[in-house]
Amino acid sequence: QVQLVESGGGLVQAGGSLRLSCAASGSIFSIGDMNWYRQVPGKQRELVAHISTVGNTNYGSFVTGRFTVSRDNAKNTLYLQMNSLKPEDPGVYYCAAFRVRHQTGWTNVWGRGTQVTVSS
Repeated sequence: QVQLVESGGGLVQAGGSLRLSCAASGSIFSIGDMNWYRQVPGKQRELVAHISTVGNTNYGSFVTGRFTVSRDNAKNTLYLQMNSLKPEDPGVYYCAAFRVRHQTGWTNVWGRGTQVTVSS
């Protein structure tokens, strides 16, 4: 069974930084695209960042150059470096992995999320 576990969330002051990690575990042969999403109460889950298998990236419009997504394929880990955090950035941040090839086939996987809180 493939699982994703996020870490690195927490409380930070506006203008500060956080680095989120998302570690995949299980009998994994390869992982396709990976994304970070944000969920705010009362709103739809929105894309924060996307990274392809070869490192091509794109970001949600609200990121405005402040976040950087990266991945370590050898460690099956996804990262999100968040700088210049704003009071409007809080939410539960989820990672997702698509076209994960594992021992018994292919699957898409979501993590359970990590809370980010920004104090003004």
